[in-house]
Amino acid sequence: MPKSISWRKLVQVLGQFGFDGPYSGGRHLFMVKGTLKLHIPNPHSGEVSKHLLSQILRQAEISSEEWNMMINAK
Repeated sequence: MPKSISWRKLVQVLGQFGFDGPYSGGRHLFMVKGTLKLHIPNPHSGEVSKHLLSQILRQAEISSEEWNMMINAK
C-alpha cells in the first residue's frame, strides 16, 4: 500500500504517468490521460492519506508497485 503524500507531489507523479492538468471543474480538480478523467482532491494544508491515494491509483489504473517504483526512482 502506498504511503501518504503531499498534494503537490501527487500531481507531479501523476504527470510523470502521463496525466495532464490539474484542471478546475465543478467541486474538485481533475487530471486527464486520453479518455480517462481522474478527479483529485483540492489542495489543503495536510497530506493525501494512503487510503485516498489507493482509491485515486485504482481509478487511474496504476498499480501500487508502479507507483512505488516511480516514487523511489528519484
